[in-house]
Amino acid sequence: MSVPSSAHAILEALDPDQRAVAEALTGPVCVLAGAGTGKTRAITHRIAYGVRTGVYTPTTVLAVTFTARAAGEMRTRLRDLGVVGVQARTFHAAALRQLSYFWPKVVGGAPPRILEHKAQLVGEAARRLGLSVDRVAVRDLASEIEWSKVSLVTAEDYERACAAIGRPSPAGYDHRSVARLVTAYEEVKTERSLIDFEDVLLMLGDMLASQRTIADEVRRQYRHFVVDEYQDVSPLQQFVLDQWLGGREELCVVGDPSQTIYSFTGATPHHLMTFTKAHPTAQVVRLVRDYRSTPQVVGLANDLLAVTGRRRSGDHPALELVAQRPAGPPVRFTAYDDDEAEAAGVAGAVGRLVADGTPASEIAVLYRTNAQSEAFEQALADAGIGYLVRGGDRFFARKEVRDAIVLLRGGARSADPTVPMPETVRDILLSAGWAPEPPAARGAARERWESMQALVALADDLAATQQATLPDLIADLADRAASQHAPTVEGVTLASLHAAKGLEWDAVFLVGMSEGLMPISLAETDEAVAEERRLLYVGITRAREHLAVSFARSRAPGGRATRRRTRFLDGLWPEESRGAGVRRAPRASTARPVVRPSGEYDEALYERLREWRTVQAKLVDRPAFVVLSNSVLETIAEVRPTSVPELARIDGIGPTKIDAYGAALLELVQEHLRKNIDK
Repeated sequence: MSVPSSAHAILEALDPDQRAVAEALTGPVCVLAGAGTGKTRAITHRIAYGVRTGVYTPTTVLAVTFTARAAGEMRTRLRDLGVVGVQARTFHAAALRQLSYFWPKVVGGAPPRILEHKAQLVGEAARRLGLSVDRVAVRDLASEIEWSKVSLVTAEDYERACAAIGRPSPAGYDHRSVARLVTAYEEVKTERSLIDFEDVLLMLGDMLASQRTIADEVRRQYRHFVVDEYQDVSPLQQFVLDQWLGGREELCVVGDPSQTIYSFTGATPHHLMTFTKAHPTAQVVRLVRDYRSTPQVVGLANDLLAVTGRRRSGDHPALELVAQRPAGPPVRFTAYDDDEAEAAGVAGAVGRLVADGTPASEIAVLYRTNAQSEAFEQALADAGIGYLVRGGDRFFARKEVRDAIVLLRGGARSADPTVPMPETVRDILLSAGWAPEPPAARGAARERWESMQALVALADDLAATQQATLPDLIADLADRAASQHAPTVEGVTLASLHAAKGLEWDAVFLVGMSEGLMPISLAETDEAVAEERRLLYVGITRAREHLAVSFARSRAPGGRATRRRTRFLDGLWPEESRGAGVRRAPRASTARPVVRPSGEYDEALYERLREWRTVQAKLVDRPAFVVLSNSVLETIAEVRPTSVPELARIDGIGPTKIDAYGAALLELVQEHLRKNIDK
């Protein structure tokens, strides 16, 4: 088969392992992808390569993942690769779209309204059974109902299923009472003509399993499937996926057992780890080249999973990452006297990073439980550093954001076209409570301002890149709201380790790393402790360059120093030095050699690179050295890299600049080499 040049160009941006993924166009395919190894790049390029070579028709491809943000990122990357028509959605979004389409044909009328929050109905079900519940109990019972449904455990089987796996009963209620509650909840829901999010998957799966004509129609539409984060698939999601496939094997799954951290919600790595048993002809590709983090961060992550001489993640072999970035600063370990000192110390370190040029939005403070955030909120506010707490309302669900968008829509009708769009946006949002400077208060007032400031910053970005108008901004916001792709909020991120999954920052502070919090005291089984270790692994691998790990010896100033650091860092934490920060040397075995200029470079190539840099600098309206420094250009002209890994070894060029300029640089080098050969 003749392969178009545009298809070859897609492959040139990939390393050998990523390329192997892209070229494995027919299923079944299993991609074991470590943190920071470019799995999204690999699978989007696979889809694009399949379309370019004619193996795929875009509208027959369905890619599913677990968050709206990840699905939006996948769509954006596919669009940048010139591929439109591929469906990239969350499991629920894809299922809801199909269920809404087929419901009138199969059942008749409009589908039931979806219940967004279970709390009210769970409370009503509990009252009918005479169970005394408070707000916390209702939350825990709602989570247990979700677990039973995604695990395909009925009320009749609930007691037996929990006994078989040793699952503790929630909120102090016995398993029999919870089973009765599940039944009562379903009755209340039916009476009110409501369905919940789990019902969307259950009903679609049952519809496809029982209605052959409907199943055939879906299977004619979708012939190639990609499932991201496959280690987090639940039995219910696997059931729906099986119905979509209908026995076919055109399936590519991507996952990492070392990042399984949601088993309490019903997620299980079982399907990922047994994929080759279920599909004996499957191709397996491992992605281990870590482009995100420095060797220091990667070394700690690898060591964390190297338990008793065998690298394992729970009961499964773990991928050993190989760092591709140049060496960075050592991981910093600090033992503080108390919680207050830890919060103040972290805020001070954050302030120094910001002063040195790290954007606040590229810094995160991660903790095990949401209750830990308050001290860090106060310390950052006292230091005058903006922050946002992740895990609250979705950005587009916030009242201030909804109100601001309404005002912007109204303002678009009377906006003066001669006034720059960002200026118009600022004038409109002033009436909504925005101000050029953030409020001194922390908490809700600060978060409202940060939300509106994110809209202002988005307006600035759109105007800078495409001379957008106010209607363009409103259209962009509508697209983002549909995919839950929130704009960047400029502030330090405060988040739980669970909420940080799938994200990354230049600098990460892992705080409260003491026994009882990491692992959490509720982790009483070996399986639960193993998952806590994986959770810490996820936290470590969120950091690109700066990583700090800390804990406090006591809760309050002057209290007894009874806390000890987490057992997971035994043998990894350097000797403590009376609370002072101590640093860990880089692990040389994971570092790739860093290439620096020697002064002997190809002058003709260097001049060509300088010309290219001048053009890029004008395009982004920045000084030339901001694009790439002279020393980086000299090294490129000396080494003449022909692949992304070779480019990544050059001192001073990291993942962000490789993403922005890597393909162009490699093309310049190859063009130069071809000309020399021709001569």
